[in-house]
Amino acid sequence: MKSIKKCVFPVAGMGTRFLPATKANPKEMLPVVDKPLIQYAAEEAVSAGVDTLIFVTGRNKRSIEDHFDTAYEMERELEAKGKTAMLEILRGILPSHVNCVFIRQSEALGLGHAVLCAKPVVNNEPFAVILADDLINFSEKPCLTQMVEMFDYQHCSILGTQDVPKESVSSYGIVAGTEVRKGLMEVSGMVEKPAVKDAPSTTAVVGRYVLMPQIFEKLENTKRGAGGEIQLTDAIAALMQDQRILAYNFDGKRFDCGSKLGYLQAQVEFALEHDEVGKEFRAYLDSLSAEQMNKVVNMKKKK
Repeated sequence: MKSIKKCVFPVAGMGTRFLPATKANPKEMLPVVDKPLIQYAAEEAVSAGVDTLIFVTGRNKRSIEDHFDTAYEMERELEAKGKTAMLEILRGILPSHVNCVFIRQSEALGLGHAVLCAKPVVNNEPFAVILADDLINFSEKPCLTQMVEMFDYQHCSILGTQDVPKESVSSYGIVAGTEVRKGLMEVSGMVEKPAVKDAPSTTAVVGRYVLMPQIFEKLENTKRGAGGEIQLTDAIAALMQDQRILAYNFDGKRFDCGSKLGYLQAQVEFALEHDEVGKEFRAYLDSLSAEQMNKVVNMKKKK
């Protein structure tokens, strides 16, 4: 069976939780230190062997296309000024063998519909889906690389999952099933955002999927669900009736950059590991912490 060579990035969402920052700028273009979220996602896909990146976009998303396009004027200016290091960074956003395809999602009909929009490009091949909001790092292998390696062995759809606190299950799709081995579950059921008392487990689906192409048939026959949208979860549940589906607890740390707190946490932790600024940033945080502690002590003394 062919390995994963295509990856779908649903990027048509409005990003309302980050307004006004996302009024004219896509949330996927929000930077973490010096790279936008969508670039981290694209790099993860490329490192897993993907050579075709399929972006399902909407209105006001042109800057994503521009980001992955060649900036001839900027390259000429950097070259003329001898700024070779910056020129290499600019030219290295994507390897030359990687192709980008942009598809317009005309209506905001949900994640399932966004994935379905990619069908003409994916054709009859297994493929990956990455949600750029979920930034995953700090592991020996990137998350999608782990999942593709698992797919090459198991030859079935695989959901990227992680265990979440019990009180948080109502924010996720939660899977039930039988453990195949540590960190790997054969899925027998899925519940979208269950109440704590109704959750079958604490294993949550996050923004990584490897899917068999038969998912498109299920999406075409999936009726609108919650919020009047076509839910990818519903199509996966239908596919489960015909095929084996696994849930894989990947190794790595996930940052929910769709929330302000998760985004800020990612900024701090990625900055601490950054080759250029990490050491100085750590020293800054240490001094800031000391300064804040002194302020608290002084305030207590004044009371």
